[in-house]
Amino acid sequence: MDWNSRRLTSIIENALVEDRATRDATSYACIDPNQRASATIIAKQDCILAGIGSVARILDVYAALDGAVTAHYEVTTHPEIFDGIRLHKGQSIAVVRHNGRVILSCERVILNFLQRMSGIATLTRKFVEAVSGTKARILDTRKTAPGLRVVDKYAVRCGGGQNHRLDLSDGVLIKNNHIALAGGIVPALELAHRNRRGSQPIEVEVRNLEELDLALTNGAEAILLDNMSPEDVRRAVERCSKAVVQGTGNRVVVECSGGIRLENVRAYADAGVDFISVGLLTHSIHAVDMSMRVVPA
Repeated sequence: MDWNSRRLTSIIENALVEDRATRDATSYACIDPNQRASATIIAKQDCILAGIGSVARILDVYAALDGAVTAHYEVTTHPEIFDGIRLHKGQSIAVVRHNGRVILSCERVILNFLQRMSGIATLTRKFVEAVSGTKARILDTRKTAPGLRVVDKYAVRCGGGQNHRLDLSDGVLIKNNHIALAGGIVPALELAHRNRRGSQPIEVEVRNLEELDLALTNGAEAILLDNMSPEDVRRAVERCSKAVVQGTGNRVVVECSGGIRLENVRAYADAGVDFISVGLLTHSIHAVDMSMRVVPA
């Protein structure tokens, strides 16, 4: 994860500006401008860590926005602390030594990134562990927080999941609304084969076995089984195993989605799918409980 990239710098800038971090009235009123401080970031529950690289970058971006920061910071972490590692309740994540006002002004933004990203990574890891031993891989979706997609999807990778499409340009996925506007699965596929850019595979969302047969016989190169029971998914996988992508000989990849929870994800994995996409990884996360303890340095 390149925290110095333009896209991530913009995300951090927006978070700091939203919080008016350079206009922190309380820290300005109560804290001596020359006060040095030491802040320890602590995990208050077991979790999977994601976003540790954001800490130093937030301090850098704050300094650029403020224009008057002259103090230098130190962010110290143990060599065994890195994104994707399992943390235990009470474990120290990092120690920040810096100007006290700056630390307090950046505290909430730092914790917001770490808590949200670690929450996504922690939930993702639970899903990945639930399908362990099968061939199924856990995918995210585009159901991310507006403006935070690159951050949310990175957190999924920290948890052991894989990214689906980053955006609408990243592959052809014909869903129900596309099918409705195109006039059906068959004309939608005909148009997609005619108009697609490059060699992006054409994936089709189907809701039952009848739609699956239409998609397979009319050039679908990947299948998304939507809101189907594990039993129907198993039947669909059997049918897809006999289909190949025209001109390549490759088999048709099968993905399922819709109503996937920790309680049932194993049943879908055992049905033989290649991928399971889970929207709640990023749209229904619970932020990990973390805190920052600040003392004079």
